[in-house]
Order: sequence, then structure tokens, then C-alpha cells
Amino acid sequence: MGGGWTPAVKTLVIACVVGFLLQIFDRLSGAPSLADKFGLVPSEVTEKYYLWQLVTYIFLHGGFFHILFNMFGLYMFGSELEATWGTREFTKFFFLCGIGGALASVLVSPHSFALIIGASGAIFGLLVAYGILFPNRLIYLYMVIPIQAKWFVIIYGAINFLSAISVTNSGVAYVTHLGGMFFGFIYLKGGRMLFDFRGRYDRWQRNRLRRKFDVYYNERRRDEDENKSRRWKN
Repeated sequence: MGGGWTPAVKTLVIACVVGFLLQIFDRLSGAPSLADKFGLVPSEVTEKYYLWQLVTYIFLHGGFFHILFNMFGLYMFGSELEATWGTREFTKFFFLCGIGGALASVLVSPHSFALIIGASGAIFGLLVAYGILFPNRLIYLYMVIPIQAKWFVIIYGAINFLSAISVTNSGVAYVTHLGGMFFGFIYLKGGRMLFDFRGRYDRWQRNRLRRKFDVYYNERRRDEDENKSRRWKN
């Protein structure tokens, strides 16, 4: 059931709830446009360069049960991951998976006019991380059936993959889910070097300074040894 409310999880839940409420008020206004502008539409990203949609679609949802289950998943898996990683690393991973899911949808259907909204891509990335970090942890499917986290992830991944290649016009963004899972898996299984450009630069700088110091230290020792040798000869 999760490990209690953690700061980033709480903030993300509040942001999604606020986004959902704004959608409701937007529909009541009679001229809804919020989802059209801030939801993910692949053709608008590739043709109009609405790049903000790669992020903003995460905070919009299609209905009460859509946001309910997504926020429950965020709380259930995200709280323990944040407690394990820390707020900064967790937040980075959440948005990595969310944006990764959006990119997957854009790459697969770059000219699609379908509207994609919801935090599911990011949540499925969290699910992968949970299965990797806590593979033998029991998850109670439908609150009744116990299943180990690693098998839970594999089963959900397989269902989404089969649905993505066989089901059309279902209203569910299976490719976005798979994209979030894929980017999360790659990041955790060795892709950190691919994304951590700042960390790589910092390590390169430290190694460069260390080499300079070693050269300086060796030259100084050599000069001192030569001076000692001259004094001994005199």
C-alpha cells in the first residue's frame, strides 16, 4: 500500500488533481481548450513544435477513475521509491519516464491527431523500477491475489505490448505505457550515463584536474630531488 506520503509524490498528486479540476471548469465554460493545448497530440509536436505537450499531458486526465487509479499507483509505488532514492532522483526519474512515454507515442505515430493525456507513462516507469528494486515484494492484485512484483511487471508489460499491436481505437495509450517502461528500464539498467550529462562532465573535470595535479606534483618532486643532489655534490 506504499510507504506513506513523500514530498514529491504529494506535490505530483496535488498538481494532477489541480489539473483535473481545471479540466472540469474548462468543460463547464462551454469552450473547452485546455486538453487540446496541453494534452499530447503527436502531430502538433512534430509539425507545430508544441514541445511543452511532452510534459503537460502528464497532469491531465480523462475522467475520475482514470486519475484515481493513476494517483493510487503513484502513491503505492512512488512513495517507497522516493524514500529509497531521495526526492531529487525520484522526481528526475518520474519525468524521464513520462517524457519517454510521450516520445514513444510521437515516434510511433508522428502524424497522429489522437489526444493523449494522463500520468500512466510515468506510472508504468515507476512500476518497472519497483519490480527491479523490490522483485520479491508481494503485490495484491485486486486486493486479493498475491503476486511478486517482478511477475506483476512482466505480466502488465506483456498485456500492454499485445494490446499495442492488436487493439486499435481503444482509447488507451498502450504505446505511451510501454515507452515509460522502456525508458525507465534503460535508465536503471545502465542508461544513467546516457542521461547524466552533467555528472559525466563533472567526473571528466575532476579527472583532468587530478592529472594536472599529478604532473605538477611529479615535477616538483623531481626538482627537489635535483636540488638535493646538487647540495650533496657541493
